[in-house]
This record gives sequence, structure tokens and C-alpha cells, in this order.
Amino acid sequence: MGMAQYDLTFTPPWGGSANLDDNLRAGAAVLAIVVVAAIVIRLAHVFVRGIARALLNRENLEGTAQDLSSLELKKRQDTIEALGVNVIRFFVVVIAGLMILEAGFKLDIGPAIAGLGIAGIAIGLGTQSLVRDYLNGALILVENQYAKGDVVRIAGVSGKVEDFTLRRTTLRDQDGTVHTVPNGEITVASNLTRVWARVNQDVQVVYGTDIEKATAVIDRVGQLLLADPEWGPRILEAPRVERVSALGELGVTLKVVGTVRAPEQWSVDGELRRRLLAAFAESGIEIPQPQRVLLTQPGPDSAAARVDQKPAPDRTDINEG
Repeated sequence: MGMAQYDLTFTPPWGGSANLDDNLRAGAAVLAIVVVAAIVIRLAHVFVRGIARALLNRENLEGTAQDLSSLELKKRQDTIEALGVNVIRFFVVVIAGLMILEAGFKLDIGPAIAGLGIAGIAIGLGTQSLVRDYLNGALILVENQYAKGDVVRIAGVSGKVEDFTLRRTTLRDQDGTVHTVPNGEITVASNLTRVWARVNQDVQVVYGTDIEKATAVIDRVGQLLLADPEWGPRILEAPRVERVSALGELGVTLKVVGTVRAPEQWSVDGELRRRLLAAFAESGIEIPQPQRVLLTQPGPDSAAARVDQKPAPDRTDINEG
């Protein structure tokens, strides 16, 4: 009695026939591809996290991110890390999927690769502005060009940053209008509230004013403003007269400069002007005003209009010559 013979031929559910060894090799290849893809994604996560942390730490120590809180730095690191990991994960999954189709299902992936290449070119051309927005947004985060709450001037628009994402920046101007600016359109970002700002005012006095006296009055106003308990903490350097900056048609222009905390520059400017007006009035220093001369025609009741005024000739006067 002979031993029973078994047929090891296996028919896969997708059709065709293959022996068990081929199926095992194909399954092992698919499993290896999945494992390698998972490892690459995990290593990418660690690699991107290290790069993001190194960039932000360097910017925090040497750049303009020193005034950011640890929570804000953590949020920025997570945002950049998520962007990098998602991009790498996308490419790894696509490549692994194509390799699984070839190794596990014995499909020719040449046409698929060609089709993906054409589709990638088309998508790249159509979404290049979107990609530019995200890349520029990541650079803004890493370099800390501005943050939420700053007053900035970007792409010809000025306002306070109300929201910031990798794709766009939202500003609200002084009129309350909300502007949405794609990050790819930002080539120059002017931050008006970064650490400190300058008081930079031109003060005019009439010709004949004692310039030394006017200078002393302005400097005294700046020192009193610095000593004020309410305004002093906002000022880093008291406003003072730096020079005579111009001799104009109306009077002499004095350049007044100082240093204040950046978010307080507008309020300090206004308070300084208010105090200067009061100090000038008290000291008898006159601010030039434009003069206007009005020329009027004499009315019918004026003396000039009554000189040699005669009634108009009638028909009798004309007949008599």
C-alpha cells in the first residue's frame, strides 16, 4: 500500500495558479515591504523631529525667537514636524504600494509609474502656488518672522496678525477689515512690534524761537514722561531733541527721538504730542501755522463803490447827447 500523494498546487483568489513556494515567497516579500515602509516612516519621524528641534533651538539662541514662550516653540515644532512627516509618509506609501503590486500580485507597474509621473507633473503645475505657500509658511515659523498678535506689514497690507497657518496669514487692519494673505505672496515681512521701536517725531517752531529753550522744554517733557509711573515702564529711552533737522518755509524743525517697547509706540507718540502742546503753551513757544490772505471785492455799500457813482443814462439823456 503506497503513501498518499498530495497536490500542493494552490489557486489564489485573484485567478491563475501558483505553487505554495511561490505564494510563500510573494507573501514574505509583501510583508518585508510593509515592515521596511513602517521602519522608514518611523525613522523619518525621528529624523524630522531632530531637524525641527535643531532649527528652532538655533533660532531661539541666536535669532529672533528668543522672546517666544516654550509653549509657542513646542507648537511650532509640532507643526513643522507634522508637515515633514506627512510629505515623507506620502512618498513612502506610494512607493511601497507599487512594490507590493509587483511583488505580491505579479503586476507590471511600468504603466502605473508612467501614469503617476504624468499625473504628478500635472498636479505639480496646478498646485505649485499651494506648495509655495506651505514651504514659505514653514520658513516663517522656523525663522520667527512674526507670530500671532504681532503688528506686521506684508504683501502691501498692514495689520495685527489674528491667525497664522502654514498656508496663509490673517490680518486685521485699523479699520477692522480682515485680510487673508497667502504665505507664498510674502517676500518682505516688516514686523512693527518686535521687542523695541523708535519715537521719531518732527516738531516745528516759528523763526525767532530760542532753540536752546525749545530743546530744554522738549527734553524736560521726555524726562517727565519717563518718570511717570504709568508711562515709564513703556519707555526704554526718554524722548529728546537729537538735532535741528530742517529749516522750512514755516519754521525750524527739531528731530525728537527715543526708544520705547514696540507695542507701545503709538500710545507713547500720542501722549508725547499732548504733553508737548501743553508745555509749549506754558513756555510761550509758538508752533507755526500756515497764513491765508483773503482778497474780497468791494460791496455796493462800500465807500469805494460810491465814488463817482452815477445813475445809468436814460433815453432823454441819450437824445440830448
